Amino acid sequence: MVSEPNGPRPTLEAVAALAGVSRATVSRVVNGGAGVRAAVQERVREAVTELGYVPNSAARSLVTRRTGAVAVVIAEPETRVFSDPFFGRQLRGISRELAAADTQLLLMFVEHRADYDRIGRYLSAGHVDGALMFSLHRDDPLPAMAERAGLPTVYGGRPDWAGADRAPRALYVDTDNRDGARQAVRHLLGRGRRRIAVITGPLDQTSAVDRLDGYRDALGTSEPDPRLIADGGFTAQGGERAMAALLDASPDLDAVFACSDLMANGALRTLRARGRRVPDDVAVVGYDDLEPAAWADPPLTTVRQDVEEMGRLMARLLLRLLDPRKAEGTEGAPGAERARGTDPAALAPVITGARLVVRESA
Repeated sequence: MVSEPNGPRPTLEAVAALAGVSRATVSRVVNGGAGVRAAVQERVREAVTELGYVPNSAARSLVTRRTGAVAVVIAEPETRVFSDPFFGRQLRGISRELAAADTQLLLMFVEHRADYDRIGRYLSAGHVDGALMFSLHRDDPLPAMAERAGLPTVYGGRPDWAGADRAPRALYVDTDNRDGARQAVRHLLGRGRRRIAVITGPLDQTSAVDRLDGYRDALGTSEPDPRLIADGGFTAQGGERAMAALLDASPDLDAVFACSDLMANGALRTLRARGRRVPDDVAVVGYDDLEPAAWADPPLTTVRQDVEEMGRLMARLLLRLLDPRKAEGTEGAPGAERARGTDPAALAPVITGARLVVRESA
């Protein structure tokens, strides 16, 4: 009785007739509604399988007011995203969690300022049930767009965009960037290094600001030597240029804390080109502990953050905002016992730990 591949598409009425129930009962079972006895649900599912019935997603959206899709918005150009393993690892965590909840992922990038209008229109048009946003910058309009659209949103990174202090409490996932940076610089101090430079990320992003603050904490000063600070933009090329600028400004430096592994790898290239031995002349510590740390020559001492787990936690929080049942079985996530529809205020931001991993570079 299974439908032919090119034959008529099975209907709700056909499923109802085979299961011996009403069309409304089939609709409730297919759309996850309550109030149907287990035995009846089983008959309906058997009929669905036998007929090869596939629900019409557009019709189901009208009933459930859900699209079954989530937007993942990365406020960076496509080239940056696909060249940095950080983003790939975080997307893997998000994708796996959403797939386990039968939720589709729609990926969006910000190439140019004009893209904000396009993304804002899409998010406000009801095409997705919620959004995950990360790599935001201080002047980023995306959070305000999500708020105006009433779109449930979870952020990657501590909020610091314009108006964040006036907005309702934002849900976000981050690592303890400040403590991770303190661990890195204290390690260098413990190895006898005294002229420790730092290569920061863009200081309109909270992760870069927090890591710079951790560097200051470990040195015990709020105003370190400005000749020992350079912005590497969280890219390998930026780390290469920043390291050259640091050596030109302070040739007696004996260590550098690069606030990402990509920038640390760029710094290593410059140090080799300048004839500086690592770690003999200059010790190097990175941040992330992704693949570039293990590939480096010498292998990088770095601060480990579990980027994939952070992606999973972002997706879990959003799924609980949308529907507690979507996240059932994902034990250990925050707010598991209370979610949207019961007590949304019980969901809270998540800060994961950072840990120094010592290798040969420092």
